[in-house]
Amino acid sequence: MAVALTLATDLWAPLVEYRDESRWTHLVDPADAAAVLDPSLHAELAGAQVWLLSWLPGQGTDLHDHGSSAGAFAVARGTLTERVVAARPRAAAHQSTTDLAAGRVRYFGPHYVHQVTNSLTEPAVSLHVYAPALRWMNTYRVEHGALVRTGTEKAGVDW
Repeated sequence: MAVALTLATDLWAPLVEYRDESRWTHLVDPADAAAVLDPSLHAELAGAQVWLLSWLPGQGTDLHDHGSSAGAFAVARGTLTERVVAARPRAAAHQSTTDLAAGRVRYFGPHYVHQVTNSLTEPAVSLHVYAPALRWMNTYRVEHGALVRTGTEKAGVDW
């Protein structure tokens, strides 16, 4: 679904804004998303939430998960750098970094911890699909090789 939505530039391109002070986010109306999706995806969309995000150079997230939600994000424009951190029992957390150019997609489950940043010089845009709808995100840091939860951000309160 994330891929199909990124290909529907008529849906998202007119909506995109860029803000110097923070990343811009927009919750996509489900009816607007359904209008550009194949009808075979409508049942999947019914239980999902779609976010459109813009990223100026240097903007990014903290390390975070997606609470009880799973989903995918697709880069629609530009390139984003994703840092993934996986906790391991009795060993240092495994960390990897990947540049994701336009057209690339990342699928994730509820325990997927990552940080997304625009580390290049051009703006970027991404579409994120969450199911069930995103209600909270836990934030993390890596301390002495271990993944440590630092807080929880809640929908309607923190974003």
